Amino acid sequence: MEQDIAAAETIDLQTSYAESGVAEVLEELDRELVGLAPVKKRIRETAALLLVEKARRQLGLAFETPTLHMSFTGNPGTGKTTVALRMANILHRLGYVRKGHLVSVTRDDLVGQYIGHTAPKTREILKKAMGGVLFIDEAYYLYRPENERDYGQEAIEILLQVMENQRDDLVVILAGYADRMDRFFESNPGFRSRIAHHISFPDYSEDELLIIAEGMLARQGYHFSPEAEATMAQYIEMRRQQPHFANARSIRNALDRARLRQANRLFESRNGPLTADDLSQIEAEDISVSRVMQTVKLDPASGKVAP
Repeated sequence: MEQDIAAAETIDLQTSYAESGVAEVLEELDRELVGLAPVKKRIRETAALLLVEKARRQLGLAFETPTLHMSFTGNPGTGKTTVALRMANILHRLGYVRKGHLVSVTRDDLVGQYIGHTAPKTREILKKAMGGVLFIDEAYYLYRPENERDYGQEAIEILLQVMENQRDDLVVILAGYADRMDRFFESNPGFRSRIAHHISFPDYSEDELLIIAEGMLARQGYHFSPEAEATMAQYIEMRRQQPHFANARSIRNALDRARLRQANRLFESRNGPLTADDLSQIEAEDISVSRVMQTVKLDPASGKVAP
């Protein structure tokens, strides 16, 4: 009898982990996103914390719902929204949110343009997000101190109240550039005190961006020729040095234009019947005519971008 009582008062974390399905979510994240090792490490650590806190609750130990609001900082196209989606799934599987859905918004979804418009807009978004995760991209645009008639402060006050009083039914993730988020937190200490997890998303390396490009093409049923792969590597090196580079987002846009050029090349050549490979292969010329490659100089000896 004593052995049964002892067994009932223990929890096997590995069994709980397996039964929760969190491992599947983390594996999916690994498949979806190239690199981002420090981000994935933080997500695993957070999942472990939540699993332990859940076990403490099940064993009747002192328990208080942990503060789960987060800040994701990094440049565009580094996977912040994708990680937020997976985080919502993890929170749901471990019982920290009821639904596990993600509502992604910007300032325009929360802030009105006239008196009395902001509060109902913000509350409607919060209503949709309850039971899940509210992802606010470029959150610093909520605060515009230079404009005395701006209504962003009203949205901020409502958000802070809900983040504190309903933290067991809603997780808020603020996202944006690191330097701007730092200034935003300095100006709005209420947000800083409610954010428990700060995760920094690094830029992708050139090798990682090439892998991302190949993966994007493969999912669409396309592939690079060997020459096109080398040309794409040059394109990536050039594009990373130009303004407004948005990591994977910029690569996706470049591939969309390459497919457009490929389609026009095939249509205009009219060299008889086309094979499946003809229709699926991106050639070097589909990339090399890009404006990026026409405006950046290469070192003739190394083929690298000239200093």
